[in-house]
Amino acid sequence: MAKNVHHHHQHQSKNNTGTKLVLIVSFACLLGLACIVNLLWASSFSFSSSYLRFASTWVSEKPRIFVLPRAEEDPNTTDKIGDVILKRKKGSPSERFLSATFADLPAPELPWEQMPSAPVPRLDGSAIQIRNLFYVLSGYGTLDHVHSHVDVFNFTDNTWCARFDTPKDMANSHLGVASDGRYIYVVSGQYGPQCRSPTARTFVLDTQTRKWRSMPPLPAPRYAPATQLWRGRLHVMGGSKENRHTPGLEHWSIAVKDGKALEKEWRTEIPIPRGGPHRACVVVNDRLFVIGGQEGDFMAKPGSPIFKCSRRHEVVYGDVYMLDAEMKKWEVLPPLPKPNSHIECSWVVVNNSIIITGGTTEKHPVSKRMILVGEVFQFHLDSLTWSVIGKLPYRVKTTLAGFWDGYLYFTSGQRDRGPDNPQPRKVIGEMWRTKLNF
Repeated sequence: MAKNVHHHHQHQSKNNTGTKLVLIVSFACLLGLACIVNLLWASSFSFSSSYLRFASTWVSEKPRIFVLPRAEEDPNTTDKIGDVILKRKKGSPSERFLSATFADLPAPELPWEQMPSAPVPRLDGSAIQIRNLFYVLSGYGTLDHVHSHVDVFNFTDNTWCARFDTPKDMANSHLGVASDGRYIYVVSGQYGPQCRSPTARTFVLDTQTRKWRSMPPLPAPRYAPATQLWRGRLHVMGGSKENRHTPGLEHWSIAVKDGKALEKEWRTEIPIPRGGPHRACVVVNDRLFVIGGQEGDFMAKPGSPIFKCSRRHEVVYGDVYMLDAEMKKWEVLPPLPKPNSHIECSWVVVNNSIIITGGTTEKHPVSKRMILVGEVFQFHLDSLTWSVIGKLPYRVKTTLAGFWDGYLYFTSGQRDRGPDNPQPRKVIGEMWRTKLNF
């Protein structure tokens, strides 16, 4: 009997040991499974973050990140990491706000009135105003379609009154343009859609006869160069080189009169201090100004048969330069209120000041996405100072600006995703105007 009891206890002990072993193994399996799930989640998050950082900023993109209003930089309640301000509140988690470089600047509202839209939407087009007529040239319709015509707007009766073709071998976007009041000079630019390389070809349009003729090509192709007429010479500066990304510092000029080149070759002038495309170039009071711009731009993806656009690093800046009277030295003037690019045709001259509408500023510090500009800037030529005089109806880049009868007009470009999202989305042809009371 005792033997049976001892055998029973041995059997029960073995069962208990087995049960414990099963429990330990089960717990270990569950713990391992939890680690695997956690690792997969982290990997998924990492992939998602990488995707968001490098995804294209073109029209097909979906909104991913929102910019909140700027927080006051109180050292007792904020942490600052680079240009990102972390605002801390008692009893609540930190909230991220952006410094004024990336957020909208304080600006008064302006009473904008919508006018007839352009016949086609366009991005990276160009424009020249000659008295009451506004010539809008070429540009992208979509990333895969470019325009090769001119639309004309009449400020007198606010109608789009004419359309005619550009030469077949003239660039379609990122042109350098300037005018003497009758002739429009068109220099270099990108030929074709997506991210094709620039051309060196140069043309001139007689706006009275609407006839085109060619002129001597640039010494080298340039993409979105700063271009302006000054003292009988057509000046072309900066822009991007043939690969569409490397900034050019070169500065060339050629004598022109009545739509004709008086020289067979371009003359080398003093290089611009900082190269790159998408900047305003203005002559006023016999002074030549170059404003804003960027270094770098999208490039063609290597091996792509359609020259598909591939994003590269860009630096947007607010530098302002003025060429001295002898064309021997560039003077550095006060910079824009914020870095600004894509403004080559976004300016007008009003009452001894330069007005600039919209553009793009530095990339978002977290998502690295393009941030559009929604302010109207004024550069006072007497004091050489800047002010922010108003807001546009929305943030928008590559606006085409004009001024007539006291009204500031702008049309076209690529607008934001909404009041709370300054990333680019829709290519537009809308036209707006507001009365300037100064």
